[in-house]
Amino acid sequence: MEIRRLGSSETPPYDLLLLADPSLVLVERYLKEGECFLYEMDGEIIGVFVLLMLNPETVEIKNVAVREAMQGKGIGKQLVQAAIRLADEIGYRNVEIGTGNSSVNQLALYQKCGFRIVEIIHDFFTFHYKEEIVENGIVCRDMIRLRMELS
Repeated sequence: MEIRRLGSSETPPYDLLLLADPSLVLVERYLKEGECFLYEMDGEIIGVFVLLMLNPETVEIKNVAVREAMQGKGIGKQLVQAAIRLADEIGYRNVEIGTGNSSVNQLALYQKCGFRIVEIIHDFFTFHYKEEIVENGIVCRDMIRLRMELS
């Protein structure tokens, strides 16, 4: 597994980024403010995540995405764990991540990785996204915020 920072002259992998967040406006906003990391296998980008500093002690993991053909193989978990390691190496004390109320697989993954639910932002997705998002037969309305404290 090779994870590397997106080069300054490289185009971000929007096809992957938009899998995890359908809003191009929001994706471009946190790409501009954060750092994008790529997971490559045999020269092909198959995963991505973005680290976004919230304050000097806290970083947020944004947009964990894996190519659809490679999903279900533990790559998402590896990406989350790599993001946590990077945050710890940089010196952050807290790592946060958010997901939709309908993203049951992601919510389970983040808790398995050690995150705990700290906040629910009601109607976040209703307010910030033009089109209704439905996952697992559930309308995505609320953002569930999770946090991990690093040692």
